[in-house]
Amino acid sequence: MEFETVIGLEVHAQLKTRTKIFCGCSTEFGAPPNTHTCPVCLGMPGVLPVLNKKVVEYSLLMALATNCKIDRMSRFARKNYFYPDLPKGYQISQYELPIAQHGYIDIDVDGIQKRIGITRIHMEEDAGKLTHDSTRPVSFVDYNRTGVPLMEIVSEPDLRSPEEAGAYLRKLRSIVRYIGVSDGNLEEGSFRCDANVSIRPKGSDTLGTRTELKNLNSFKFVEKALHYEILRQKELIADGGEVVQETRLYDSVKNRTFSMRGKEEAHDYRYFPDPDLLPLVVDDKWIETTRATLPELPDTKKQRFIADYGLPDADAEFLTSSRELADYFEACLAIYPNAKPACNWIMGSLMALLHANGKGIEESPVSPEELTGLLQLIDDGVISGKIAKTVFDEMAASGKPARAIVEEKGLVQVSDTSAIEKIVDQVMADNPNLVEDYRGGKDKVFGFFVGQVMRATRGKANPKVVNEVLRSKLEG
Repeated sequence: MEFETVIGLEVHAQLKTRTKIFCGCSTEFGAPPNTHTCPVCLGMPGVLPVLNKKVVEYSLLMALATNCKIDRMSRFARKNYFYPDLPKGYQISQYELPIAQHGYIDIDVDGIQKRIGITRIHMEEDAGKLTHDSTRPVSFVDYNRTGVPLMEIVSEPDLRSPEEAGAYLRKLRSIVRYIGVSDGNLEEGSFRCDANVSIRPKGSDTLGTRTELKNLNSFKFVEKALHYEILRQKELIADGGEVVQETRLYDSVKNRTFSMRGKEEAHDYRYFPDPDLLPLVVDDKWIETTRATLPELPDTKKQRFIADYGLPDADAEFLTSSRELADYFEACLAIYPNAKPACNWIMGSLMALLHANGKGIEESPVSPEELTGLLQLIDDGVISGKIAKTVFDEMAASGKPARAIVEEKGLVQVSDTSAIEKIVDQVMADNPNLVEDYRGGKDKVFGFFVGQVMRATRGKANPKVVNEVLRSKLEG
């Protein structure tokens, strides 16, 4: 039997606010355990939560960026369950009346565009963090994260492959970073994903029994976990078994999923409206004020890069994958007007350098001004493209501008025709047999002559002039 995969994703993005969602405690990451806490986020008797307005504004921004319908009235609910990292015994979230619903984003996989529906966006508070001692049966709880504001984005079950899931997550992360509501840092847990996956006979409209995958902390692991789980479910059914609705964890070392617990339903949590929080009312003025602050989004920016700068689709997709990268590129073009060479150097040498050092574009040791200075030297014929790569590496290591490095190391390109002619004459005199071979129709030896001239000039000769002089003398 041929099966179709059905995937839906639940993404939790930690919002980039200075304080928690219902109290004034700091959200700073990495503080000593239990130092960013107060009676409100610890759930002490008699305390009352107060909603952080910035959390609402950030959620509205995300709703607008993902084409959602914003509900004019939403309200918070208590999600009841017991776990040591939940001090109140319930989590404040939104259930029946979320802040936004029925949106979508577009993704691109292998050149094919697809629209993925967004079921809802809602606000909630995070739980604490448990650390388990590996040497004794003891666990430690840190409540610093308790009450940190989260925005949950729930997709429709529109994804049909792990690759589509990966593309959706990358696009979603790009959006939250573009609009500045979350840093999207997977390593610190500020962008987390749970995946619901099931299979069904191809052509069927009935959804199969789904499993929920947790503990997915990278795009690569999301795709690998989904590949494993899809195969597990197919083999289970092929062997006459049935898929059980449950929550499973992913082990990235063994590349497998394993059962954690039976999957709870909404009624298991006994949701009910939080009596300490009034319904949230959002009027049209607030929405339009928020809309006015919305920056240019990735898809719009990509189309502009294609239209204004003549970039290929793939190049524009890469450059707009992050706001910082797009800003770096446009900072280059504000100084240097040739888009394609700037794009090639950013996507090539600069990205290779940053990747090798584990840095992002915002940490680049080569500024847009320095990179465009190097490109201008190439255009002016001062250095060749080959020498430019050596100069670039030195720029990154020393912080010196390209022109200073070229002058210090004597790397100025030789474009003097008479000087190159003398070298060409010597190379031809040293290799008379190959000269005859070329004139006899063996065009491939031309590359040998070019290489000999470049070696004699230590790579400084202008390749264009070398080619012109060689052809003239060999064919003369």
